[in-house]
Amino acid sequence: MSTPDRLFKLRNHMATLGVDACIITSADPHLSEYPSSHWKFREWLSGFTGSAGTVVVTNEEAGLWTDSRYFLQAEQQLEDSGMELYRMGTEGVPDYKDWLTENLNAGAVVGVNGKTMTVNELRSLAKLLKKADIRLDAKLFMEDDIWEARPLMPEDGIFELGTEYTGLSRTEKIAEVRRRMKAQGATHYIITTLDEVAWLLNFRGQDVQYNPVFHAYLVVSHNHVNLFIDPHKLTSSIGKQLSEEDIKIFIYNDFYNFIKDMPPLAKVIVDPNRTNSTVYSSLPQQSTKIETTSIVTNLKAQKNEVEIENFRKAMVKDGVAMTKFLCWLDNTIGKETITEYSAAARLSAFRAEQPNYHGDSFNTISGYAGNGAIVHYAVQEESAAELQPKGLFLIDSGGQYLEGTTDITRTVALGPLTDEEKTDFTLVLKGNIGLDMAVFPTGTRGVHLDILARQAMWQQGINYGHGTGHGIGHFLCVHEGPQSIRPQDNGVEIKDGMISSNEPGIYKSGKHGIRIENLILTLKDRDTDFGSFLKFETLTLCPVDKRAINTELLTVQEKTWLNNYHQKVYDLISPLLYGEEKEWLKNSTKPL
Repeated sequence: MSTPDRLFKLRNHMATLGVDACIITSADPHLSEYPSSHWKFREWLSGFTGSAGTVVVTNEEAGLWTDSRYFLQAEQQLEDSGMELYRMGTEGVPDYKDWLTENLNAGAVVGVNGKTMTVNELRSLAKLLKKADIRLDAKLFMEDDIWEARPLMPEDGIFELGTEYTGLSRTEKIAEVRRRMKAQGATHYIITTLDEVAWLLNFRGQDVQYNPVFHAYLVVSHNHVNLFIDPHKLTSSIGKQLSEEDIKIFIYNDFYNFIKDMPPLAKVIVDPNRTNSTVYSSLPQQSTKIETTSIVTNLKAQKNEVEIENFRKAMVKDGVAMTKFLCWLDNTIGKETITEYSAAARLSAFRAEQPNYHGDSFNTISGYAGNGAIVHYAVQEESAAELQPKGLFLIDSGGQYLEGTTDITRTVALGPLTDEEKTDFTLVLKGNIGLDMAVFPTGTRGVHLDILARQAMWQQGINYGHGTGHGIGHFLCVHEGPQSIRPQDNGVEIKDGMISSNEPGIYKSGKHGIRIENLILTLKDRDTDFGSFLKFETLTLCPVDKRAINTELLTVQEKTWLNNYHQKVYDLISPLLYGEEKEWLKNSTKPL
């Protein structure tokens, strides 16, 4: 069935339901960054396979809204589909919500599957539509009615991540959750995001690409823990263990009926930014909804000592893989054909050589020359550019290990560079070092630190449009809250034990993209008469390409930082290398 045929079928069904427009998001009911095939309704309907995009269908028009990383891909995949591409962020292109108010008459009905929108997203949409006298129906489950040959839910089993990796047992984590529930006056706590379920139960799975999670819901009360999951995912030993720990097993699809039947006077913790709106509307009307950041969000953000030590081990493994890759790239460029796609595949192969490797942590961004300036460039094998022995190559990648999740970007010189390329590279490096060297009082938020990564660029009239840092999970999701380092204030302070990315960049369209990314751990620094202070420790272990640096732009302090960092990289990585790879690392980490 072609996309026009699917749109025709959808419109017929909309007509029977009295719906004038339909919104299809990329999300699943758990609001996952990477949903499984079972939930990719937007992809089935439109033929667009990018990870981010929203489709809107009316009786006469259909459109896909997506961002710049997918413009080329979307153009190709939407050809002859009857669906128009709306390039988000482009001048004159309205947001899909505004488009709806402009193109629908008063009294129209807009339908959406409430399971694919957060509580706050749906509220915002409903408020906007109401101003135009348009009604929103959040009970439109189109995929159930028109999606033929829909992929089944993944049935892969789960496995336990032992306390040698997690540092805390399930029982200990649940006890802390209940303590915090009591402090908030809650009787029940609903957990719907997959990484939070996995973290609390110390289980991991393989239901979702790049993230070692599994489909499940949790409802925690002071007396019970109720787990909603496909029982086939549980081995007999895991089932027995959960029973002994008084964790009750329910069928995955019974979750919504369960919360509908909760005690009417229940006081339920719901995170409106991490819970789908159908969960909220399913709760008894009389129940008290305590809207707050999910308890587990805060707990898993501050890593314990065991998790931190395992992260350090993961960084050594990843550093070995990255060193082997960069050595291979240096020795092969100009001698064999290497494309952006084949380079990314080669890096994944080097990571796969490491013990306890469980796949990439996200789709590798591999951009040569001007493609590096596309911040979230999604390389395709058929359109990948060939690397040449000149200019800059940006590769942003990561791995999943039992010990932790990694995320690293290196921009490397493949040959001669222009003065502009070297200057821009050095400005990015100065930003990376500036943030890493920060010492700051407790209570500091990411918005206060963001300028440290940008100030050298700002002095040259340069800036970048993305955030400087995001949280990262422990053998979980590569993008994790609640902290972030960016110009926008999210009200979350940076606390000890948090692991964040440090990734300033410069992007010049048609020329080059430069980003240097390390993961940084927040540690306690000292207590003084003026309060308690924190600092960062760089966890990532991989050389920065000295050939791309204009050393005249670095201060003595910045040179010292880089030399000390490179010495640390050599000391920890070189014992695991041999021959030309060890020699390459030695040369790459020599002092400036």
